[in-house]
Amino acid sequence: MPLRALARVNLAAIERNVEALRSRLSAGTELCAVVKADGYGHGAAPSARAALAGGAGWLAVATANEAAELRAAGLEAPVLVMGALSSDELPVALAARADVVAWSETFVAALATATGAGDPVRVHVKLDTGMGRLGTRSQPEAIRVAEAIAGSDALSLVGAMTHFATADGDRSFVREQLERFIPFAEEMRRAHSGILIHAANSAATLLEPASHFDLVRTGVAIYGCDPMNEDPSDYGLEPALELSTYVAAVKRTEPGESAGYGRRFVAERETFIGTLPIGYGDGVRRAFTNNCDVLVGGRRYPLVGAVSMDNITIDLGPEPSAAVGERATIIGADGASRQTAEDLARRIDTLNYEITCGVSARVPRQYHRDGAPA
Repeated sequence: MPLRALARVNLAAIERNVEALRSRLSAGTELCAVVKADGYGHGAAPSARAALAGGAGWLAVATANEAAELRAAGLEAPVLVMGALSSDELPVALAARADVVAWSETFVAALATATGAGDPVRVHVKLDTGMGRLGTRSQPEAIRVAEAIAGSDALSLVGAMTHFATADGDRSFVREQLERFIPFAEEMRRAHSGILIHAANSAATLLEPASHFDLVRTGVAIYGCDPMNEDPSDYGLEPALELSTYVAAVKRTEPGESAGYGRRFVAERETFIGTLPIGYGDGVRRAFTNNCDVLVGGRRYPLVGAVSMDNITIDLGPEPSAAVGERATIIGADGASRQTAEDLARRIDTLNYEITCGVSARVPRQYHRDGAPA
């Protein structure tokens, strides 16, 4: 009998995705693999190793603890912590020998006093060109921050960066952001020899070559997901994650009988209902109630009734071909049928990012390389 829920991750696919993305870059541009949020649900350390094997030169995360976890797993590549750091989190990031991001002189001063006797802290200065979150909107302030970093013996100015708000959609705004960023980047190059300039996320890496600079920060694409939320095969990307369960029970259901909490499905004809032991506790969103397909034996069956914490039900029809014990696929391929994270995301008006990140920790991850155990 299969496991009640299983996420299988093909590390060879991650390697090939990184290789495919690198093939789009100019000579001298490096790729930074973003492995935050436990590698977008795929597993941070295994995904990081696969990305490095595929040619990534850097890793990036959002939090200090994520950087510490990579170091604890034995990964020695440069790690960039892209998120804000509190006074409690800063020592964790520094202990992990992580690069950090600054956009205020106050934070630079705190950094300088937080360092020990070791190597200078590596810092990237962030200009907000339109995302409207972290970073300073003021180019003069960003330059002052860079000068403060460069002028401190305890710190080392490593990079200058921004982040795109609409690279997966409104490309005209991407160009507006580039128009704001390029003068800043040029000033940084003039004043600080060897500084790394970086801006591109996955979507910009695929669609905006002018944004590549010295380094691209690719996240969702390395896992074989389309940052435009359409079809990863359009860009030669291979989904790395499959999410499966199995048919635990098959029950004959008469007209008027129901399945699941709230009687959200009531049979209109004689049919058979299959129960699958997976639910929102595993990452199958409740919004998929009466709004999803499941693949069994190469066929698509509609999810019917409410998604509960531990179970979902599917309508097998009046003459079911699916049997107890058969594997059932939520994300992935079964025969000629395929269901991607993008397919699921469009069902509930969200992003593929949220689908893969949502696969919960109680679902075991099994790692392989094109079917062979990793």
